[in-house]
Amino acid sequence: MERFCELKQKEVINVCDGCRLGYTTDLEFDNCTGNIIALIIPCENGKMWNLFNSGSKEYYVPWNCIKKIGDDIILIEGCTEEFLQ
Repeated sequence: MERFCELKQKEVINVCDGCRLGYTTDLEFDNCTGNIIALIIPCENGKMWNLFNSGSKEYYVPWNCIKKIGDDIILIEGCTEEFLQ
C-alpha cells in the first residue's frame, strides 16, 4: 500500500515511447467507492507545480494504464498525446 506522499515522489514514465511525464501532483477519486480513477501530472513548463499558470495543460493517466509502481518510478502504457488534456 502506498501513501500519496510516497506516490508523488515517483516519476511517471511511459513505457511505449520512453516519455518522462513528470511527477503526480493530484489524484482523481470515485466518490462512491473511494478508488483512484486517475493520476494527474502537470505538463512541465518551468513553473513549479504550475501554480501560477492557470491555463496550463496536464496529463490525465487512467489508473488502468498503470503497469508497475516501483520504488522510484511509475510505469504507464499508452499514447502520451492521449493523456494530455
